[in-house]
Amino acid sequence: MIYNKESAKKVAQSLLQIKAIKLQPNKPFTWASGWNSPIYCDNRKILSYPKIRTFIRQQFVSAIEEHFSKVEVIAGVATGGIAIGALVAEEMGLPFVYVRSASKGHGMQNMIEGEIPVNKNVVIIEDLISTGGSSLAAMAALRDEKCNILGMVAIFTYGFETATENFKSNDCKLITLSDYNTLIPTAEEDNYISEQDIKSLTQWRKDPENWKK
Repeated sequence: MIYNKESAKKVAQSLLQIKAIKLQPNKPFTWASGWNSPIYCDNRKILSYPKIRTFIRQQFVSAIEEHFSKVEVIAGVATGGIAIGALVAEEMGLPFVYVRSASKGHGMQNMIEGEIPVNKNVVIIEDLISTGGSSLAAMAALRDEKCNILGMVAIFTYGFETATENFKSNDCKLITLSDYNTLIPTAEEDNYISEQDIKSLTQWRKDPENWKK
């Protein structure tokens, strides 16, 4: 679910402007999964641009206040959700924790860093949703520690059907600031891509695993 259609376009414009999102349908990227992709997203670049960083933080806060008003703790997902999650927690005057991708291999072997919010209402912060696997693994780690997960808010999602089903089956409400369906017409309108590119970008979204194999 998109938080706000008007601001979703501004978020997309911001990500394109700072090249946090790159679109190259004629020179695809290769993801870690092995998929060929016309899009590459690195939302950590937001942190280097104060005005955009502030705007994204404000959008997160507004979305959380509207959809998850009973939040007591903010949790960031490593690594992309840590910094922006901490900024959101600071803005809202709330405690912050973050969830590692795997348990630490030494010391206390923590997977959750910070004071574990047992029986507290938690909102999870992510930077990017693809299939939702790593995001939902973080949610499961928090639930295992008896945290009450209200939902998750992310900067951007590709909008894969797999992700939609994964969040639904795990009973996790997902709110995103922008998405692929907003990005592509925005990119065309602002001349980042041509009309000819649209077909290829649309085909990828329908079947990313087999696109240009």
